[in-house]
Amino acid sequence: MFDSLAHTIPYQTVQIQDVSITIKRLDLVHPQISGNKFYKLKYNFLEAQRLGFKKVLTFGGAYSNHIAATAFAAYLCGFESLAIIRGEELAQRPLNSTLMTAQKLGMQLEFINREDYRKKNSVAFLEQLQIRYPEHYVIPEGGTNALAIEGCKEILTPADLTHFDLICCAVGTGGTLTGLIEASSEHQQILGFSALKGDFLTQDIQQWTTKRNWRLTDEFCQGGYAKTTAELMHFIQQFEAQHQITLEQVYTGKMLLGIEKMLQRGDIAKDQRILIIHTGGLQGKSPS
Repeated sequence: MFDSLAHTIPYQTVQIQDVSITIKRLDLVHPQISGNKFYKLKYNFLEAQRLGFKKVLTFGGAYSNHIAATAFAAYLCGFESLAIIRGEELAQRPLNSTLMTAQKLGMQLEFINREDYRKKNSVAFLEQLQIRYPEHYVIPEGGTNALAIEGCKEILTPADLTHFDLICCAVGTGGTLTGLIEASSEHQQILGFSALKGDFLTQDIQQWTTKRNWRLTDEFCQGGYAKTTAELMHFIQQFEAQHQITLEQVYTGKMLLGIEKMLQRGDIAKDQRILIIHTGGLQGKSPS
């Protein structure tokens, strides 16, 4: 299924601070399995099929791009799907569009409290999950694992590896950035724009790669995950009007605002050949 959906990803050139920058439009890879999620899920679903699983289980928040993409991928691949959703209070409210769509695609939703959700990666939690759902193939929150990283290495083509000097990508769990790092050439630098506050993602990424041609900044996260400012929303509105490229306010919008500021300050050299990865996730876009 994933091979049949894959096709050549378009590039688009934009001007930021009088610098020509290339955007790789992963948001166009598939209308529902959006952007980097396509690559992160590809080998996880192939592995689940190889092992004989018919059901998948994953984790996420109420507006998770990963939940939306996994539900659709499971639907297309003929899997049953189950999602552990952060926030048991959500069970008492009408479903938002993300969760409603996932449910319509056949995904079963289980809401748990936030304290228990924080334990989702612990051995005890995963052992209990295995006892309760032995027939499910488990995909981590955000889809990041070794198979996801293998898939994300395919984002960069041989031409990308020779033509560009700097590759920029928004970061949630670090899987996509790690794939880019692992695939990158020696002369390239990889710059990640974290959507979360704090340096813990640096430690997470260091567990997946031994390369040193990368760095991560949380300067432009607007205070934390899914937080926004009037400046960010104004930038997104102007960028969309100028370039006809849709952005969302959690990941790619923050990255592009950060790139503009870094170019303006001279933190990014203007003579570099720059590639920006648009990682999709547009189902999480705030209404205008």
